[in-house]
Amino acid sequence: MPCVTYDDAPPLADLMPWSVAPLRPGRAWPAGPDPASLKARWQALLKAEGPDRRALFEPSRARTLDSAVGQLPGQPSGTERLARAGGPCAEPVRVLTAPFDEQWLIPDHRLLDAARPELWRVADARQVFTAETADDGTPLLATSLLPTLRTGRVRPLYRRPGGTEPNLAPGLLDHLADRLGSRPTAPDVLAWILAAIRPDLTVPLTGDPEVWRSGTELGHRLLWLMRRDGERPKLPGGRRPYVRAPLPSLPRTLHYDPGEETLHLDEGRVSPVPPQAWEFEVAGIRVLESWFTARTAQAEPGTLAAIRPATWPQTWTSELLELITVLTLLAELRPLRAELKVTSPLTAGDLRAAGVLPAPEAARRPASVLDHHEEGPEGQFTLL
Repeated sequence: MPCVTYDDAPPLADLMPWSVAPLRPGRAWPAGPDPASLKARWQALLKAEGPDRRALFEPSRARTLDSAVGQLPGQPSGTERLARAGGPCAEPVRVLTAPFDEQWLIPDHRLLDAARPELWRVADARQVFTAETADDGTPLLATSLLPTLRTGRVRPLYRRPGGTEPNLAPGLLDHLADRLGSRPTAPDVLAWILAAIRPDLTVPLTGDPEVWRSGTELGHRLLWLMRRDGERPKLPGGRRPYVRAPLPSLPRTLHYDPGEETLHLDEGRVSPVPPQAWEFEVAGIRVLESWFTARTAQAEPGTLAAIRPATWPQTWTSELLELITVLTLLAELRPLRAELKVTSPLTAGDLRAAGVLPAPEAARRPASVLDHHEEGPEGQFTLL
């Protein structure tokens, strides 16, 4: 946890006022680590009829085969009721399903209990989503992907597509510019938040330009590692993980040997894997174990979730090696976060006195007017 010199730190909820509850799928099968399997699940659903289709779908109070819902913004899925649906599967999109676990989702509103369309409307290449966790070491995740993990509130960095209208308290950037002598950008503020945020989701702010520079440099590295949307992270040559013994066609067990710094997937071996990567946890769950379980746990036979790759895809091996790298580098940054000492504090009281806080109610709601049509139920269009 960052070392600070005062207690009146503003809450994240005041600095980034607009937040949305996490997406709630309601059923597991529309998401998974392999996009081809998701398309096969969709086809299996359409081949079934009557009670068989209903059982495969796994209806809930929020979604049944007869639910009438529109398209998700920007996603060209069908809108006819699933009881008589046909046509191809909507192209799966990459999402963050668990901390540091990027998987795929069928972006079809009819399959999701609470899809949070307001998040889909602002999802694009410029957007960064933050997701609260219940973890002291990593209180906040940041991702370029739509987060579907079961966490606390989701806060987009921008209220509109194209990286416009930052989701920051109005006047915050101006006030920081006055105190720091130069105007930070919205990504700079997010970088500072990632570096300085406390487990209670308060965010110490500083008016010291040197402390701000140090904190934002650390935060930008955290942001780069979490987003993984630019140059791929690498460890120095002697520390890079490699496959030392071929992975089996479908490994069932995962074991770590700390003496050899080796990850065993049945008889397959990956090394070196630093202990801090293996031990990296979020909310008490070991990330590497959770990632492996999501790809190997047996699903109930006869369900759509049981449709999955018959063999371990090569892409999963590449993803595993990158995940080990990311966790290693993130673990190395945790002590730097703990050492961040905030001087010349900008307290919540200071922000209230400057008129930055409280944020107006309009800043806590999504932007209300967008410039595109969205298809409603049964092909009707709605103009927002």
